[in-house]
Amino acid sequence: MTGAGMMDCKKALTEADGDFEKAIEILRKKGQKVSASRSDKEAKEGSVFIKVSDDKKEAVLIALNCETDFVAKNEAFQSLGRLIADTAFEKKPATTEALMNENVGGLTINDKITELVGKIGEKLQVSAFVHMKGEAIIPYIHAGNKLGVLVSLKGVNGKDVSDAGKDIGMQIAAMNPVAVDEKNIDKAIIEKELEIAKAQILAEGKPENMVEKIAAGKLNKFFKESTLLPQAFVKDNSKTVAQYLDSVTKGLTVAEFKRVAIG
Repeated sequence: MTGAGMMDCKKALTEADGDFEKAIEILRKKGQKVSASRSDKEAKEGSVFIKVSDDKKEAVLIALNCETDFVAKNEAFQSLGRLIADTAFEKKPATTEALMNENVGGLTINDKITELVGKIGEKLQVSAFVHMKGEAIIPYIHAGNKLGVLVSLKGVNGKDVSDAGKDIGMQIAAMNPVAVDEKNIDKAIIEKELEIAKAQILAEGKPENMVEKIAAGKLNKFFKESTLLPQAFVKDNSKTVAQYLDSVTKGLTVAEFKRVAIG
């Protein structure tokens, strides 16, 4: 019933004087102790899990981390990941912390994680939780289930854009753009890139009165290479991503995307 090892079950029953429910509670407490003892360990392996509505207008993406690839492939771990994704999709919590406190069958998600820690002896944690709504949301999971992407497309015009969405998901997985386009880049990123560009220009010995102009050119190159829509499309580099989408259906573009990677 608990999935714990035979000797652990025997010790728990002995400690509980044969009380079955108490023995289960002892095993759960053991899981909590294991969880605490491994809190300083690094959980850099794991899997991503995605749940998308039938109409493709809503989706969640979860990253569940563990310590080893062996555990990441374990069915108990995979089942827990699917359960967390299903719960996130159904309950729609506002934050990861709220998700951890959602109740499933009398136990919180946090309790479920603690129980599995007790069985497998590794640190587990939800490292990412994304909830997205849109006109058409297409998921993409890279081989190995260690990288997941949600792409929200707009301007669909009633067409099936699943293949286009997967192409863009693959692009995002490979190129890791910082934003959809220049308008969506965080100002802090722009300021940092400008600072780096100016430092490089001065180090190259360029005249100070040319720094601003050259830095602006470098920044435009950064926008072109590091934001999604102006990037060369990986499956046909004669087109930008924006041009590829427009060729699928006029006006089709990306509203937003989320990329989550394990490790």
